[in-house]
Amino acid sequence: MTYEEIMKELERLGNEQTKMTFIRHGAMEPLFGVKIGDLKKLVKYVKKDEELALKLFASSNSDAMYLAGLSVNPKTIAKETLQQWVKQAYWYMAAEYTVAGVAAESPFAHELAVEWIDSSEEMVSTCGWSTYANYISITPDEQLDFNEIRFLLNRIKETIHTEQNRVRYTMNTFVMIVGIYVSELREEAEAVAAFIGKVHVDVGNTACKVPLASDYIQKTVSLGKAGVKKKTCIC
Repeated sequence: MTYEEIMKELERLGNEQTKMTFIRHGAMEPLFGVKIGDLKKLVKYVKKDEELALKLFASSNSDAMYLAGLSVNPKTIAKETLQQWVKQAYWYMAAEYTVAGVAAESPFAHELAVEWIDSSEEMVSTCGWSTYANYISITPDEQLDFNEIRFLLNRIKETIHTEQNRVRYTMNTFVMIVGIYVSELREEAEAVAAFIGKVHVDVGNTACKVPLASDYIQKTVSLGKAGVKKKTCIC
């Protein structure tokens, strides 16, 4: 399918209810409001055409951007492309899911995560935390820098409640991810989770809630799912 054909199909699949839901969460025009499940049906038409995927992301249409993230090959994407993508990721789904997922599976995962975390721009920083969390969830423990992760856990402990809105959310997620996926650091993550307690994030006019990190870690451990790495974080 061509770019024009994909955009026409996205328009056909869009619906007003989904569109308004995305807008309540922070999306802006242009978008059609396509459900993620429907976007996944189009991946086979884009996956082998990286130029098409890049063009879809460059469109600034939220649905097309998400489809691009599902379709592009994270192993061959250029670092410069990811650096451009993070600048275009203006709302949390694009930053925390699309860009972060692709970046986490790219050869530049750690490098970009550390760089983005320190950004003063909310969406770039939140993308950085999400990238690092995703990277942890798919990377063998022996390849992780435990001292750096400990440093980041302590940073979260000291600063989370004064950080920017969505950064608070992904910092909280980072603590959960460490507690769930890194057995050696679980106790330290649980201690940080207990210390920070409830994290308040303005989720706008939505029903979304911020998980209590300590409860989330304990629940996952009790279900016997802790320590099992994911095969992919692109979803």
